[in-house]
Amino acid sequence: MEAIDVGFWSVVPPLFAIVLALITREVIFSLILGIMSGALIYAIGSGASALGVFYNTINVMVENVSANASMIIFLAMLGSVVALITRAGGARAYGNWAVKKIKSKRSAGIVTAFLGLLIFIDDYFNCLTVGTVMKPVTDRYKISREKLAYLIDATAAPICVIAPISSWSASVVSYYPTRTGITGMQAFVQAIPINLYAVLTIIMIFWMVIRKKGDYGPMAAAEARASRMDSLSDADIANNDDIARLSISEQGSIFDLIIPVVLVILFCVIAMLFYGGLWDGSGKSVYQAFGDTDAGMALSLGGFLTIIACFFLFVPRKLIGFRDFFATVIAGIKAMAPAIIILTTAWTISGICRDGLSTGAYVATLVENSSMPTGLIPAIVFAASCGISFATGSSWGTFGIMIPITIDICDRVSPELSIIALAAVMGGSVFGDHCSPISDTTILSSTGAGCNHIDHVSTQIPYAVTVAAACFLGYIIAGFAGRLGFATAVGIAFPISVVILLALLIVLPKILPAAGVKKA
Repeated sequence: MEAIDVGFWSVVPPLFAIVLALITREVIFSLILGIMSGALIYAIGSGASALGVFYNTINVMVENVSANASMIIFLAMLGSVVALITRAGGARAYGNWAVKKIKSKRSAGIVTAFLGLLIFIDDYFNCLTVGTVMKPVTDRYKISREKLAYLIDATAAPICVIAPISSWSASVVSYYPTRTGITGMQAFVQAIPINLYAVLTIIMIFWMVIRKKGDYGPMAAAEARASRMDSLSDADIANNDDIARLSISEQGSIFDLIIPVVLVILFCVIAMLFYGGLWDGSGKSVYQAFGDTDAGMALSLGGFLTIIACFFLFVPRKLIGFRDFFATVIAGIKAMAPAIIILTTAWTISGICRDGLSTGAYVATLVENSSMPTGLIPAIVFAASCGISFATGSSWGTFGIMIPITIDICDRVSPELSIIALAAVMGGSVFGDHCSPISDTTILSSTGAGCNHIDHVSTQIPYAVTVAAACFLGYIIAGFAGRLGFATAVGIAFPISVVILLALLIVLPKILPAAGVKKA
């Protein structure tokens, strides 16, 4: 598919799909209509026939599924690992143990947040692993699935985008221009303290799990509903008939959850280093290996090795019978089917917008051609990155579009703002990724938490917007303070942004909770 310029029409398909999904609550239906509208706009703009609408749709879908085949395989395998842990009784044993050790709803939220921050290698892996481990515990303390999905999503991309050793840092570094006088890694590390969206999101999640009655908007309604339910776990199992038909072992122990989780982490990290060439004799460092790795292939290999390990861990001890083991593997794959279908349609609409309609390039050009005061550059590129990632559902795609343009703008008019603007692009990319129903990490967070996807989106958006509002004001301050030096700009903008965020978090629950709870 060759890119064409259709101007404003390039943002119509993603906006149409997102609004329709929020109205109908049918995300697959909405994404398909969004795909077809994008293909229709492309066909009209390129002069193709009516048949081209369907031809282009299938072409883009096949291309994107092919490019992401390794991630689909990883999801299927991780779904199998989750089902095997559940079938062996590991999840039940862990839940029983955690209830004895974790004494309150607050403690369950804190542990979930900390676990999310610990798994910083890759956001996909983070989303599914944290959900698997913490869902039994948060269910026991009646933390809503929407709140769990938020905690997962809010610790996945934000921690990855400020962790120097992660698949995200490798992506950012790869897009950073080499002519700037500093390396991409140096720029990445310098940008961490002024990556306001990532840092403020992490501050917010701990505020939300520690503070009683701190929820507001749709999340307050979700928490109210969860507090009135007898059992979240039973409802979850009922929604998965294939796993529900398999009896859960009474002999499983907590180690039947811990060992597979540790193994999948260990195997995935080793596989990342292997595919990155750490041991190929080229003398690469660990960071270079992470930067050069194929994350999809590595995660797939890690998942496959974990399934093999589960066989020898569970079958000889008769926690799972030989035939039941493979039936459970299949049930786990089936459980991932909805997420895979949503991801496939999300990748397709993203591909049409990115590669065919040039949606990202259109928004970026608006920024580049605007006559803005130089002090507003960080705030403007933050807002533009929010819009691009929201419309395309891709943080990494936004990096590729916005980082070179942003650094080029700063080099020409205000070099002292380069690092601040880089941080603004990274933070804005994560914000749009959080809010967009077509974002892969948003889809996987709802899957990992066992939460309805649109429920996760609608409850998370007010929280993400709250942080983004504080960040936007913070970047205005940082932009105008940039002429005083980077350290001074950070020293002024960061604490003010934190104060603004905390003020919002104190005020908003007083304004919005009653309306939210009435809807419960």
